[in-house]
Amino acid sequence: MTGNFGPTNDDLVQIFRKATLIMQTDERIRSMITAGRLHANYYSPRGQEVVAAAMAMNLQPDDYVVAIYRGLHDHLAKGVPLKLLMAEYFGRLDGSCKGKGGCMHITHPDSGVMVTTGIVGSGMPIAAGLAFASQIRGDGRVTVTNFGDGASNIGAFHESLNIASLWKLPVVFLCQNNLYAEHTATENCTAGVISERAAAYDMPGVQVDGNDAVAMFQAAREAVERARRGEGPTLIEARTFRFFGHNFGDPGAYIPKDQYAAALAADPLPRLRALLAARSAANETEIARIEAEAKAEIDEAIAFAQASPYPDPSEIMVDVYAPALEVA
Repeated sequence: MTGNFGPTNDDLVQIFRKATLIMQTDERIRSMITAGRLHANYYSPRGQEVVAAAMAMNLQPDDYVVAIYRGLHDHLAKGVPLKLLMAEYFGRLDGSCKGKGGCMHITHPDSGVMVTTGIVGSGMPIAAGLAFASQIRGDGRVTVTNFGDGASNIGAFHESLNIASLWKLPVVFLCQNNLYAEHTATENCTAGVISERAAAYDMPGVQVDGNDAVAMFQAAREAVERARRGEGPTLIEARTFRFFGHNFGDPGAYIPKDQYAAALAADPLPRLRALLAARSAANETEIARIEAEAKAEIDEAIAFAQASPYPDPSEIMVDVYAPALEVA
């Protein structure tokens, strides 16, 4: 890695702030589902907070992000307002998609979150299209597309990397490798090293500890700046771990107990908190304030969501078809 791509102390504090909000929001959502207060087909990103937070720190407000169904961390890190996000989870009119999308289809162009898709790997060609549009317009935007390790085995992965490299598109392919493709361990369904597949498409491929805020920030910055300079795409394989099953209700019995225990012991949030203390970036009082602010923001968002009305039945056909054009 060349150049000075390391995070400042302020960068690390902001990563911690984002990661804390993600972690607490995830905990609250799981708690509400368990208590019957929220009904959602939910995919927890717990354990993957730092990947999204460190990447987002390197993006401009108008840069694009394409997310997948396990996307809460990517949405909050990029800046989707928590009130609108929570209202969408509750299926309310004030949600980011008027309550019609739910957690698997969050869209909020004002924050750069253009698409959240529930179809494995389908975000990559969309991201290539967004990046192509930016290239044509010359607007300087970078697109980041997030996907899991399982998605690296489908055709859209290879097709997207090929065209992105061929046309030097300003896109970053971010594989959040949490070691399980649904219920199957990566080593049982993926040949070789995912990041090394980049070489076949003549682009840089980087494998990084996604739970290490410094390493993740550095990898993200180099890839984003490379794309912004017009030098083309990068494939980042961020090694991480999800602390829960594939979706809410999956007990994760297929995860070996020793692997799970080791992952919990390496929780990225306490790890980042310790780094802040070691670098004198934030003291315990400041950290406690960040945690309290996150809790207050979540409380306010839930109250907002629950006060929002349900969409009128007439909304069911709105945003489905383009309005008919009158032909003279």
